[in-house]
Amino acid sequence: MDSARRGVREHAHAFISVLATALLVWLCTPPLSARSIDPHSFARPDEARVTDVALDLKADFSTHTLRGTATLTLVLAPGAHEVVLDTKELAIASVNNQAGEALTFALGASDPLLGQPLTVALGPTTTAITIHYATSPNAGALQWLSPAQTAGRVQPYLFSQGESIYTRTWVPTQDSPGIRQTYTARIVVPAPLTAVMSAEMLTPGGVATPDGRAFEFKLDRPIPPYLIALAVGDIAFRPLGSRTGVYAEPSVLDRAAYEFADLEKMVDAAEHLAGPYRWGRYDIIVLPPSFPYGGMENPRLTFATPTVLAGDRSLTSLAAHELAHSWSGNLVTNATWNDFWLNEGFTTYVENRIMESLYGPERAGMLQQVERTELLESLKEVPRADTSLVVDLRGRDPDDGSSNIPYGKGAAFLRMLERAFGRPVFDPWLRGYLDHFAFQSITTTQFLEYLRTTLLSKTPGSEDRLHIHAWLYEPGLPANAPVVQSAALARASADAAEFAAGRTSAAALNASAWTTQEWQEFLANLPRPLAQDRMADLDRTYALSTRGNSEVLFQWLRLAVLSHYEPAFPALETFLTSQGRMKFVVPLYRALGESAWGRPMAERIFRAARATYHPLTVNAIEQAMARRP
Repeated sequence: MDSARRGVREHAHAFISVLATALLVWLCTPPLSARSIDPHSFARPDEARVTDVALDLKADFSTHTLRGTATLTLVLAPGAHEVVLDTKELAIASVNNQAGEALTFALGASDPLLGQPLTVALGPTTTAITIHYATSPNAGALQWLSPAQTAGRVQPYLFSQGESIYTRTWVPTQDSPGIRQTYTARIVVPAPLTAVMSAEMLTPGGVATPDGRAFEFKLDRPIPPYLIALAVGDIAFRPLGSRTGVYAEPSVLDRAAYEFADLEKMVDAAEHLAGPYRWGRYDIIVLPPSFPYGGMENPRLTFATPTVLAGDRSLTSLAAHELAHSWSGNLVTNATWNDFWLNEGFTTYVENRIMESLYGPERAGMLQQVERTELLESLKEVPRADTSLVVDLRGRDPDDGSSNIPYGKGAAFLRMLERAFGRPVFDPWLRGYLDHFAFQSITTTQFLEYLRTTLLSKTPGSEDRLHIHAWLYEPGLPANAPVVQSAALARASADAAEFAAGRTSAAALNASAWTTQEWQEFLANLPRPLAQDRMADLDRTYALSTRGNSEVLFQWLRLAVLSHYEPAFPALETFLTSQGRMKFVVPLYRALGESAWGRPMAERIFRAARATYHPLTVNAIEQAMARRP
């Protein structure tokens, strides 16, 4: 084909691509008159709505800031004369329209939780605005790491964490999960470093610039803003399959590739249940230890904690969970954080089905039982009003709703429906739900209407018989919640009783080949406190204080704190100062802080480790430590 014809064809393809993206955004954007009220956003999307974000930013590791522009494409209602955006601690220099003309803007009063509304006056022909700004060194979404805080200890590192309402600390946009947006980005970083984002990488090797390297990205499927994600560091890549791979620091890459070897199989298993994967590639990046979560389901690129690198692929259910979010959470999203269970309940259910498909019903059953144990524990600890699936978070931090309740109770609700209707009926319904609401953000009310129309109507009276209202809107766990009995975990529980009573020794348990879930069940069923001789016998026999599996080590260290088992305290301090995953560190600080002897230790360790923790982790620890012994 000659160059002229090729050029015409390329321009035609580009035009069609732009047109298709615009059409998709339009189809996925609710009517401006049908505004979903989000108590955690200043935006007024019924007047003016952001549909696309184009970032052009430079990462400055000396000042810990991102500086540049965000160009926002807008859809306006007739007569709209301003757009309201969400910001927090952003330094706004100027705002222009698409012609480069200056626009009047104002930052409103600051709210400690929500930040400041940025109101921009619009002309009658304004279709896009460009905001010139810089982030604060203390931006809640951004963690800047020194070389000493990374695995390689040579280069610095930056990563973002937007969920729930932290994107507004680095991107001035309408920061609500109900306002989906496409995005592009150009990120300039120091020359030795690599940038990756939750989008297609258009320049894999980067493009040389006078002050570093520029990386360009594009995501042409609309997402909630909390999924716009960035990581910058000494990052290497290894493919795992035709559409899967893993990123990590070079010294971690081999371990990460080994741990996630089944990733391509997971995608295949998920597609069999939930329908086609619609995001192109699915990669995982293993971040430095301060990452506050187990994983974050950013589209195309899951952010993962290194605490899952157990060396035996025993913690891969985390990868299954984050992959499942590609359908529930990313494809179909909660419209507000009051409906968080729509993200996490569906994802936890699909995660277990993926694990069943790959590793069999016995493994899935063990995971379900551990999930139920954790749910029952949360039902005792979480304020009763917050044990409903739908939670009223008005005036509260949306992270207050991030307990085990939306995960475990949400999955149990779907499992109850599966059992009530049978998989031959439920599985096509689940796939239909994900197709029907694809690339949309919905409320529980919309979910319930769809459930009634497409599933409950098949069996008259089933809504009352299955206690649907109680599941969604009432606290606690309904009586028809499914109970899974794993024979292997039942044996582990019985072993715990025998061992605690002194009727058997640690060696007689034959626990060397136990799975992660068997250890979790065994340790969870031991009394608190456990006698010192029993603790020492377990530690001596199975070296629990030096365990490489973070889930087992966490359970052991919590038991050690509650039993005041001092030989484990060096391992406890190492664990708390070497990683910042909230699931682990917060309960351990809480357990220490609730005793007179443990509180001084907790305060000392926290002072030493605080600078290495993510701001989310610091805040959670401070809340946990607010309880006095």
